[in-house]
Amino acid sequence: MAEDSQANELSVAELRELVPQLQQLTDKYKRAELIQKALFDISELASSVNELTRLYPAVHQIIAGFMTARNFFVAFHNSATETVDFAYFVDEFDELTLPTIPASELKKSLTAYILRTGNHLFLTKENTDEQLEGIDAENLGADPVDWIGVPLKRDDQVIGAMVVQSYDESERYTTQDLEVLLFVSQHIVNALDRVKNREITEQTIVERTQQLQAINEDLEEEINERQKVEALQQALFEISELSATAGGEITTFYSSLHDVLARLISAPNCYIATINKDTQFLEFPYFSDEVESEIKPRPMGRGLTEYVLRTGQAALIDKSKVQDLAEAGELAKSIPENMLKSSNSWLGSPLVVEGEIYGVIAVQTYSEESPYTFKDLELLKFVSHHIAVAMERKRAAESIQKYNQQLAEKVKERTTELNQTNETLKKQIEERKKIELKLIHDAHHDALTGLPNRVMFSNRLELAVANKQRHKEQNFAVLFIDLDRFKQINDTIGHYAGDMFLIEVAKRIGSCIRGHDLLARLGGDEFVILLDTFETVQDAEDVASRIIDSLSKVFVLNDKEMYSGASIGIAILESWYKSADEVIRDADAAMYQSKSMGRGQYALFNKSMRDKLLEELELENEFRRTLRESAFECFFQPVLNLETKESIYFEAYIRWEHPKLGKIQREQFSQVAEESGLTLELDNFLVEQACTLLRQWQYSDGPEKRYRIAINISVDQILQPRLINNLLDKIRKSGINPYSLIFEFDENTLNRRSQHILPTLTKLKKAGIQLVLDNFGSGLASLSYLYSYPLDYVKIDHRYVRSIPRSQKNLKMIQSILNIGEHLDFKVIAEGIETAQQYRELAGIGCQFGQGSYVQSAKKLVVKSDKVQSES
Repeated sequence: MAEDSQANELSVAELRELVPQLQQLTDKYKRAELIQKALFDISELASSVNELTRLYPAVHQIIAGFMTARNFFVAFHNSATETVDFAYFVDEFDELTLPTIPASELKKSLTAYILRTGNHLFLTKENTDEQLEGIDAENLGADPVDWIGVPLKRDDQVIGAMVVQSYDESERYTTQDLEVLLFVSQHIVNALDRVKNREITEQTIVERTQQLQAINEDLEEEINERQKVEALQQALFEISELSATAGGEITTFYSSLHDVLARLISAPNCYIATINKDTQFLEFPYFSDEVESEIKPRPMGRGLTEYVLRTGQAALIDKSKVQDLAEAGELAKSIPENMLKSSNSWLGSPLVVEGEIYGVIAVQTYSEESPYTFKDLELLKFVSHHIAVAMERKRAAESIQKYNQQLAEKVKERTTELNQTNETLKKQIEERKKIELKLIHDAHHDALTGLPNRVMFSNRLELAVANKQRHKEQNFAVLFIDLDRFKQINDTIGHYAGDMFLIEVAKRIGSCIRGHDLLARLGGDEFVILLDTFETVQDAEDVASRIIDSLSKVFVLNDKEMYSGASIGIAILESWYKSADEVIRDADAAMYQSKSMGRGQYALFNKSMRDKLLEELELENEFRRTLRESAFECFFQPVLNLETKESIYFEAYIRWEHPKLGKIQREQFSQVAEESGLTLELDNFLVEQACTLLRQWQYSDGPEKRYRIAINISVDQILQPRLINNLLDKIRKSGINPYSLIFEFDENTLNRRSQHILPTLTKLKKAGIQLVLDNFGSGLASLSYLYSYPLDYVKIDHRYVRSIPRSQKNLKMIQSILNIGEHLDFKVIAEGIETAQQYRELAGIGCQFGQGSYVQSAKKLVVKSDKVQSES
């Protein structure tokens, strides 16, 4: 028995002797795995990294994981600029202030040698002088202990260099490090050329993978040949298998782990401690001890287990160390007394899974005859990792089993619920189909009238256009309908009645067309019809006539009789039409033509309408450009005292000569300004011109110092308080006397806005501006204007003046206005005096003021910085 015991002790002793060898072998195996992982990672960089700024740190990180690489840089030679670009530079002692350095400053450096020759360099402190002898190179930075530099080549051309260096005697490089760097250098170039050289990169990866597989096979064969400690192998295998083969009881699993561990080191007493994260208590899922029968959970304190948890390192604690730890405050003071009393020797190692500590495995003895050594500590550290993994697998397996049971119950419950839900879903699907059909209908129909909308009409019209191109004998037409007085109806009786009006209109139009024709509402009061397969153009005109007749009849809305009407444009589809928009555009143009003819009309589209629209568009664009560049010619026609021939003021107006259309009539470009919304801008232009002239005249020594200028102002300019305030502010800032400025207002515009304009005219009058009622008699000629408005002058419309002496009635009307003016304190101006007889007749009835070509023609005044130039 003694001999057997001695034999057993020798076996354990031999086993302990072999632990360092096993550790070395394991380290070598880990190094081989690191090499394999590094090589695979480097091979993948060329295809996985798309940005060079990420490539260099990734390469640096890979190299640093395999060898010491705290000092690392990559440099490229730019032959075009003769510079060296340091794309990546990390060094403990040298600091790179400029990423790009002229090549001439580095021509003696080691890096320049590699760039120049394409050779690699492996320098150590022992062979540096020997290596540098005869190669015309020297180290320009801090002297390293070891220095490795490899070229970066594209085919046979050197494009750069990669360097790693060490300043620490304890960190030395080997030829294996050089080989890895040479390999990395090729893959950096591959990453740079990954698009052009993809096939070469993939082939290189395949070749290097084959080499790595061969190296791996050689390493595995060497490990198998040198494996001498079969007991450790068997123990590790059993630990790995326990998580899969142990029974359902967790205590059996822990007990089996204890048995395996006891065959490696002395472990008569063993326990496993874990941390309950919710309560921060130590729990002991396994406890086997010769002295204590059980141990209860306890709060975290200053015990041996907590010491390992705090430090995260395995620990050997015996009576030689426990007192020092207690004095340092790492352990409770009672622990040294207990260990010394029982001659304790304690080993503990953290259980780590995926970098997180979740427990401790510990063994202890109560005998001085078998204390633990550092070899036992290294072995426990090595085995504890496998134990932790096995425990985690076991715990995961139990969680999965428990989850599967719960899942089976849930599946059963869900199956029942799904059967009930399926019936509900069937009903919901049917409802969803109905909703989808309604959505499709709503997307293609007008919500108010239920008619097809613009989308559906355009789709049908596109088909008609395509059909016309294939079958020229088939006839189609589009009728564009615009309602008369719709806005007035809306404003008068409300929007709800307006909606009822549109619904009634849709019904009436629908009764005027055939079943296969398509009626749609584009929006607002615009309707369109697609007439399908009719015989002659007369058929389309008949439809338009029926619609006009139907819509001209009385509408009864909110118990009120209302009358409307329609203007219709007709566009006949021709084979040259390319799209529905072209047809609708031409029908719209024809509708505008019908409106110009008067209400209740229809018009057939012809090419002249489009030409007219294009002309109007071109006229508007040119008008905008001319106004933006202030390029209008400004003319001034005087208003004279017919007795003294002196000018009482000058009326300013604009003449515009179009580069293509020639001279544009005043009425025409005034209409363009109104339709394009530029009336206010045109008024502002005239005001600025007038203020500039008046400012120049008031500093003159001639007769122009007392001149005044009149401007025709749009009523829209003065209806809004903000606009009238801006206008008066502009006049004040110009520095002119407001009395020298006269505003003329057309009688027709006053007819439309008369109830709103009196406060504004009063405000202008108080500001010192004189007021003129222009074209009196051209409209309603309401005498209430003469009594109500603070007018300074009233201009008789030129048509009354031109009728003299032919119409004595008009002459007497002018005489009546003169009499009214004497009583109401305003002066009368006769506009448009063109003959001597007109002049004499007006003078005979006492008309004091006049204007016209006979009296004096208009002059063009050019505003300049230093003077005002007059041109006849």
